[in-house]
Amino acid sequence: MTVTRGLIIADPWIEHILNGRKDWEMRSQATSVRGWIGLIRKGSGTVVGLAYLAQCRKALNQAQMIANHDHHRIPEDMIRRGEVAKWVVPWELSDIIPLDRPVPYEHKAGAVIWVTLEPYVRRQLTRYLDRKPSVAEIVPARTVDKVSALAATPEDATSNDKQNMRDREPMPPLPDGCRKVLGRSVLSGGNIRNNHIKLASLMSAFPRDVIGGSNKAEAAPRRLEIDWGGPETAKTDIDGTKSIFRARGWVRRFFAAAGAHEHDTVVFTETAPYRISVRLQPSKSTM
Repeated sequence: MTVTRGLIIADPWIEHILNGRKDWEMRSQATSVRGWIGLIRKGSGTVVGLAYLAQCRKALNQAQMIANHDHHRIPEDMIRRGEVAKWVVPWELSDIIPLDRPVPYEHKAGAVIWVTLEPYVRRQLTRYLDRKPSVAEIVPARTVDKVSALAATPEDATSNDKQNMRDREPMPPLPDGCRKVLGRSVLSGGNIRNNHIKLASLMSAFPRDVIGGSNKAEAAPRRLEIDWGGPETAKTDIDGTKSIFRARGWVRRFFAAAGAHEHDTVVFTETAPYRISVRLQPSKSTM
């Protein structure tokens, strides 16, 4: 697999793609390109990610654009005002891979949509694809076995929790396209001490009916089921005033069993309606 070209994408749209919130790149016309491409942050002179351009859909009307906000992340008011009237053709992206380090390239005059990448850039990008990444590799998860070799065992992680996470039979893989990365949250020391995960940047990714008020009396009508790697899933709604999960006992057990550290990243993946998987991606300093 070789990446020969890069697609130029402006902010904030490229950031939505890299964070797993957007999988349709809206364009003014169709493309025949298919396969792996580089994702270029406009004006940066660097390739910042990789994606598989799976297909090009038919142009959408205004109602379809509004209905598919979760795919393209264009605000409804921009659509209604006609600001994106030209940009109605979805280029569908999958298997998004943010790069650990942006790869510089030579931006030639006249390149507006596509950039033909130089051989040395292709070689660097191809290294990411030589592994033929699966969903689990694209969204790395820190396993308990790996953590135990890297860090001391937290005192509040019970031996039963750790053994259950080791012994638990893995969930069967879902069909392609069923898993969707909702986003990521970087942990602070305060998050770990207080057993919560910052959700402010992900709130738009969750269904509205799981977001409630500041106390249990104002809880949302529905709850999320969260697979955190333990023996049982957790069920909770979201405190919309604080942008955190209301139930936090499972968060403490998740942090302890997975060996969470400051600057680690929690990756949220939707595996079914109202069901999400959370996994810990270690920072470079704790790997």
